[in-house]
Amino acid sequence: MLEQLLQYDKELFLFLNNLGSDTWDGLWLVITNKWSFIPLYALLLFLIHKKFGMKTMWMAIVVIALMITFTDQITNLFKHTFKRPRPCREEDLLEVIRYLASRCGRYGFFSGHSSNSMAAAVFAGLLLKPYYKNLIFILLFWSSVVAYSRIYVGVHYPLDIVCGLTFGAISGFMFYKLLVFLKKKYLR
Repeated sequence: MLEQLLQYDKELFLFLNNLGSDTWDGLWLVITNKWSFIPLYALLLFLIHKKFGMKTMWMAIVVIALMITFTDQITNLFKHTFKRPRPCREEDLLEVIRYLASRCGRYGFFSGHSSNSMAAAVFAGLLLKPYYKNLIFILLFWSSVVAYSRIYVGVHYPLDIVCGLTFGAISGFMFYKLLVFLKKKYLR
């Protein structure tokens, strides 16, 4: 059963990865670069400051730092526990994939880009939902695009992405609840 699932995952990866074209490669390399979205993060912090004030913004920054550290470390724990090679490390795939990333890490299950972007999307989307009701949908879409970029550049299988997005959504919700608790307790 597991072997069949992994085979389907590989076939779906090959299909999705090979949809790419030279015309769009530059865009997807920008999307997959974790530093490309610093302006988005700055805008979200600005909106948090605007709606909640300086104290809540600083508390949110601390909670976000904890959230990203948590998602990164759990992602690394999974990668080093399952030791599933990335597609760009599979000898039988190297001739048939489009590999664009600047580097290919050793293990890929599950995607840190997917988990971190989804955690940020859920956290910020829920926090700002009372003021910007559609923002969460925009952020969820953005996170999904970032996640797909990892398939496009050849470094993650779809299962890596789905698990990363799921873990990120759970983490974002947990840390959103933590911020709500801390605000009630310390910022009355």
